[in-house]
Amino acid sequence: MAAELHVELVAADRSVWSGEATLVVARTTSGDIGVMPGHQPLLGVLESGPVTIRTSDGGTVVAAVHGGFISFADNKLSLLAEIAELADEIDVERAERALERAKSEADSASERRADVRLRAVTGA
Repeated sequence: MAAELHVELVAADRSVWSGEATLVVARTTSGDIGVMPGHQPLLGVLESGPVTIRTSDGGTVVAAVHGGFISFADNKLSLLAEIAELADEIDVERAERALERAKSEADSASERRADVRLRAVTGA
């Protein structure tokens, strides 16, 4: 059996995903970070970006995360996000419209959120 870590991805309004994983990749203010079982304890600030979770059963979970914190200790990883949604919850057409609207309004924060949502869905 491969080593695993327990992951909790929580948004301000709900628990988004919880389970066992072998690897989690997230974007922090210091850059992208990969966390595997046995990683050194860490506390960081999450940037907007996709979070990729490699589950213990060989699957992959991707979520669009916007701000928050990442914490790891005792093989438990917590991702506490301001906003988070799983890729399979994202309506691609709606996200594309939101991106176009944000670009036309020169709303860089909304543009970034819409771009992250689309990257979570498409893996780009």
